[in-house]
Amino acid sequence: MSVAAQVLLDDRSLPDFLRSAGLAQADDAVLVEPAGDGNINWVRRARVPARGASWIVKQARPTLERFPEYSASTERIVFERRWFELAGAVDCESVCPRILHFDETRRVLVLEDLGDAERLDHALARGTDVSAALAAVARLLAAVHRATRDPAIAARFTNTEMQTLHGEHVFRLPFEPNDFPLEAPLRARAERVWRDAELGAIAARAYARFREPRGALLHGDVQAGNILVPVAGGAKLLDAEIAHVGDPAFDVGMLLGHVLLAGLAHGALAPAAGVARATWAAYADAAGELAPPFADGARYAGIEVLRRTIGAARVAAVADTGVALAAVDLAAQLIRTPAATADALTGDLRAFAGNSAAPHGRSTMTTPARTGGAR
Repeated sequence: MSVAAQVLLDDRSLPDFLRSAGLAQADDAVLVEPAGDGNINWVRRARVPARGASWIVKQARPTLERFPEYSASTERIVFERRWFELAGAVDCESVCPRILHFDETRRVLVLEDLGDAERLDHALARGTDVSAALAAVARLLAAVHRATRDPAIAARFTNTEMQTLHGEHVFRLPFEPNDFPLEAPLRARAERVWRDAELGAIAARAYARFREPRGALLHGDVQAGNILVPVAGGAKLLDAEIAHVGDPAFDVGMLLGHVLLAGLAHGALAPAAGVARATWAAYADAAGELAPPFADGARYAGIEVLRRTIGAARVAAVADTGVALAAVDLAAQLIRTPAATADALTGDLRAFAGNSAAPHGRSTMTTPARTGGAR
């Protein structure tokens, strides 16, 4: 589809689009407002207060919404819808949001509005016990990975542009000199990473594996900001624009990385280790014999911690310089010598916390009871 052929929605035309899709009624007074961060797609919430109806509408456009200097195929939203279709077939806990309408020509996806559901990263920052939500997401990932081992699936997910754009930000930019705004002590620590040939080589090998179309269907962006925790419980996993076939350990490793980032921010790596262990146990129990080696997931977790600290997508959890310095050191350790098991990771994190100069405040993160054996 050419760029000229795509009709772009705006706040004025969205109500009529919803009416034409059979979602809004002819006489509905539709209110339109921004929804979420809108980093990749144009995203709006549309509401009809008179009858309590609401929808989340996202349209993929030729450039990224928040970063128009980046171009990406609008087909990314087609791949997202396909991921939700395949995931929905094995989604026993309703972790996927409901798709209410899809317009492939206009590249528009309409999803259920989850209302006051809190983002997982915000819940982690408050020290909320989100172990149940993490386990639900982990089980869904495992179910999708188990169900999508057919090599033929890769042909339906040739999401090359988004995969490359994401891969460059994850595996390359944090490992080479950049001009991202880093405070002087953190930049000095980052420069050590950039000079470390061993770390760079490990990241390059991980990137090469990330790009190989073998393994299983990945969500591709299982970060805490893409997970919602509804008031009623459970979890919702959003934003599958980077879906592609690859290494299953990448999905679960990204998730574990955000658990560790929250633990660092709270000065509570030992409790975070328990949360990470329980999350991995939920994934491994559901994946069974198809679960990837834990060390692979732990290495991806380290790469995610590093890119969220000295890369282009720094998160609030490492806003404190002391925490950020500890995050770089922890990431380097996980990348270089990842733990072979979740239990070994727990020991490594306790030792790291004892030696780290990061702040060690009073923890509010709850360590869940172990729900299964680590693999």
